[in-house]
Amino acid sequence: MGKIKANRTYKYLFGPVPSRRFGRSLGVDLTPFKTCSFDCVFCQLGRTLNKTLLRREYVPIEAVLSEIKSWLETGCDADYVTLSGSGEPTLHSDFGEVIRFLKQRSIPSVLLTNGSTLMLPEVRDEASHADIVKVSLSAWDQRSFGWINRPHPQLQFDDLVEGIKKFRAQFAGGLWMEIFMLLGINSAPENVKKIAAQIKKIKPDRVHINTVVRPPAEEFAAPLQPAKLASLAGLFDPPAEVIAEFNSNFEKNITATKDSILSMLQRRPCTIAQIAGGYGMHIAEVSKYLGDLMRTGQIKEKRRKGAVYYAADRMEKIDKFQK
Repeated sequence: MGKIKANRTYKYLFGPVPSRRFGRSLGVDLTPFKTCSFDCVFCQLGRTLNKTLLRREYVPIEAVLSEIKSWLETGCDADYVTLSGSGEPTLHSDFGEVIRFLKQRSIPSVLLTNGSTLMLPEVRDEASHADIVKVSLSAWDQRSFGWINRPHPQLQFDDLVEGIKKFRAQFAGGLWMEIFMLLGINSAPENVKKIAAQIKKIKPDRVHINTVVRPPAEEFAAPLQPAKLASLAGLFDPPAEVIAEFNSNFEKNITATKDSILSMLQRRPCTIAQIAGGYGMHIAEVSKYLGDLMRTGQIKEKRRKGAVYYAADRMEKIDKFQK
């Protein structure tokens, strides 16, 4: 697989970014910023701007495929291509074309989804071509679904779970489930057991429990300490894995520029160490780029639990996608 050209800025591709599960992941962004069927309190991108269930061609699929073709010509330095980014990727009516394109070229693909559209047979059929599908499920009934995910009003929790179960029945790839744990919201053992019971019905290949690492949409979305996460992992069947921070590997050579770092930060807040690890750069080199971006007002700092995260200004991202 390929690396982003130092002299090329892509509109629909970003990264490769450091992923705690997928190594260095090249992202494919198929929706305008925060176009989603959920408005999760823990979302690292902030509050949802367009809460919708409308499936359509939000960005031109031919342009997306053209960028991937260009990227492939640059060489190999990413572990996966991941459909993720600024919103719910399955809201794009042609997301399956990207997966099929990658499969024809034997490139591992990952679909990150909240599962809200898997109740639709056409979405299940398209998603089934991915190598890995990671679905989030952090609630246990309609009421908790409303607190945590703040879904589109037409979405029902039982329908969501049923859609994921039907997808499991037809999907031959790796189905991973992620539970996002929030202190005082869904972390009580009796509630975690209820989530685990829902997960057991689905029979995923792997279960991951996660918590707030980057600044969330809502201040009250507080993280759990690692020891607490570990104590809850055994309540799941199969036992859950606690997701660790990404460990950088400087053997990989991913050329970065100020523009490519800005593109990364337009999709997710990152620490300076995460940026350095993702691109295989020295922290001092990254700090120079961040200094330029800070001085020109293109990014800002966010502090959480003693860590400093860098993120692109939200309005700048909105303007970019509305042009």
